[in-house]
Amino acid sequence: MILDSFRLDGKVAIVTGCRTGLGQGMAVGLAEAGADVVGVGSTDLKETQRLVEGLGRKFAAVKANLMEMEAIPTVIEAAINSFGKIDILVNNAGIIRREDAIDFSEKDWDDVMDINVKMVFFLSQAVAKQFIAQGSGGKIVNIASMLSFQGGIRVPSYTASKSGVMGITRLMANEWAKHNININAIAPGYMATDNTAALRADESRSNEILGRIPASRWGTNDDLKGPVVFLSSAASDYINGYTVAVDGGWLAR
Repeated sequence: MILDSFRLDGKVAIVTGCRTGLGQGMAVGLAEAGADVVGVGSTDLKETQRLVEGLGRKFAAVKANLMEMEAIPTVIEAAINSFGKIDILVNNAGIIRREDAIDFSEKDWDDVMDINVKMVFFLSQAVAKQFIAQGSGGKIVNIASMLSFQGGIRVPSYTASKSGVMGITRLMANEWAKHNININAIAPGYMATDNTAALRADESRSNEILGRIPASRWGTNDDLKGPVVFLSSAASDYINGYTVAVDGGWLAR
C-alpha cells in the first residue's frame, strides 16, 4: 500500500537545530511517522525530547556546537552508541546576520557560512560514510531557503550560504545516488519562527509580506512535517538533488 511507503518505523533520524521552531516541528513529524530521533543542539532539548517521547519514540539529545568541525564525530558517535545506526540526516541548524552589504563584517560572513553550508557539507559527508559502511543507503534532507532562489537584502552571507546549500545538495546527489543515498532540500518560505519575529512584529512589513504570499499566511512548523517525512521515506526513493519550496506560493507570484 502506498501509505506504507511513508512510514519510518525502525528508522533513526538525526535532526540538527531542533530545540524550537522548524527543527522541532520536523523532529516531531519524523517521530509521528515512526522514527527515533537524535536531536543536536547547543542548548537544552528537553521540550523536543518530551514531544518525541510522548509519541512513543526514543530520543537521544546531543549537545554540540555546530560552528566547530570537532562536533561532527560527537554527533555520529552519539547516534551509533544510542541506536546502532543512522538512516536519516536533517541539516536544519543555521543562523542569520542582518546588515547592509556595504557594512557587512568578515566575522558575520564567516560565522554564517561555517554553520549554514560548511557544517552541512561535512556532516553530510560523515553521515554518508556511515550509510555506505552500513550498506543500506539513507536519506539526507538539507534546509535551504527562499534565498536559495532570490537575492534578498541585508543578508549577504545568509543568501550565499543558502544558495550554496542548493548547490551542494545537487553535487552530493550526483556523487552518492549510486550508494542508494538520496539528498534533497526543503526551502521554507516566510515562516513564523524566531528568525522572523521582528518582521512579524512590524505591522507594515508583515502586511507587505503577506500580500505577496498567495496563501496569505505565515508558514508554521506543521507545514514542514509532510515534506520532511516524504523526503526521508521510501516514497521519495527516485527523487534526488531536488529543492522543494514550501512557501505558500511565494515563488509562483
